[in-house]
Amino acid sequence: MSAPLRLRDAARAVVLDSDGRILLVRFEFPDRHVWACPGGGLEPGESHEDALRRELREEVGLEIEDVGPCIWTRTHVIPFLDGRWDGQVERFFLVEVDRFEPVPVLSLDQLRAEFVTDLRWWSADELAASNEIHAPRRLPQLVADLRATGRPPVPIDTGV
Repeated sequence: MSAPLRLRDAARAVVLDSDGRILLVRFEFPDRHVWACPGGGLEPGESHEDALRRELREEVGLEIEDVGPCIWTRTHVIPFLDGRWDGQVERFFLVEVDRFEPVPVLSLDQLRAEFVTDLRWWSADELAASNEIHAPRRLPQLVADLRATGRPPVPIDTGV
């Protein structure tokens, strides 16, 4: 009989600006790098919305009061480097903003400790043409669908 998976709850933001660009964060792990939506794990007693506000402030310097709707979900099973977690269950919230220049509150050393090495805005064309690894893997198509049809009436499971 195997032990149950230790899955961490996480909140991520699909940050879209008024020009239709998406803000992504580059995570660099020893064996791969991935462009993903900003966000991260919930701290004890923290709601998804509070975690998202904290993560956006720390990672990209964005202060928000109102968290948008949850539009996507994702369960990703991959052992964490620290051995504490077997993966995480993510909720993605739509955050629509005016254009801004991301300036993280965390220092470069603090960001690197969380494997964050870069962040940037991506246009629809850049995202569609990219050969980079995205998380979720079908992020370019999910964002294209979101732009074409608007937010879904219920959250979509993005797959890995």
